[in-house]
This record gives sequence, structure tokens and C-alpha cells, in this order.
Amino acid sequence: MPKVLIADDSTFMRTLLADILNKNGFSDIVEASDGEKAVQLYDAEKPDLVLLDVIMPQMDGLAVLSNIAAKGAKVIIISAVGQESMIDRAMKSGARGYIVKPFDESQVVEEVKKFI
Repeated sequence: MPKVLIADDSTFMRTLLADILNKNGFSDIVEASDGEKAVQLYDAEKPDLVLLDVIMPQMDGLAVLSNIAAKGAKVIIISAVGQESMIDRAMKSGARGYIVKPFDESQVVEEVKKFI
């Protein structure tokens, strides 16, 4: 069973993403509420995929991305920040995908299935 790490400072967003994943057969989910916890959980849990927000306390998503992409992480950014410059930076830093909030469920499922 693939493991997914959801890293977002919004409890609502973590719950929403976990519900989408659960409905689509992904039940091994770990959650982080800030960037530092995301890196710690990535190291401890070795998830198959990371869904990562950009704007988070302690360490922003791009810093987390740089840290864990160097360790081979598959990361999809899910952020309200949809500017081309941010998307380009994320992709150059190792993100495999970028989903702009608000998103629809099918978009999340499609992206997740590409990498798992």
C-alpha cells in the first residue's frame, strides 16, 4: 500500500485531501502541519508521494521541497499560489506536479496516480 504525506498548515485542507485519497483507495496517510514536521515525517516514514503546500510556518514548502527532493522524494505541490514564477521555481526544485487551489477531486486523483 503506497504511503502519502500531506503537508499543509490548514487542518481543513489536510482533511479534504485525506478524504479524497481515502475514497480512491489510498489509506496509508501521514500528515504534517508545518514545514519542519514535513521533513521529519518524510525522513521517518519514507512516503511514496508528498502533497505539499507552499505557504507554511517554520519552513516554507519550497525549502521542504529542496530538502526532500534531494533524498528522492516524489512531490506534488498543492498551493493557492498559482503564478508562473512560483510554478517554475517549484518544478526546477524537484516538484513532479503543481495543483493550484481551489482544485477538483479528479485533478488530485489523476496527479497522484501518475506517480504511484
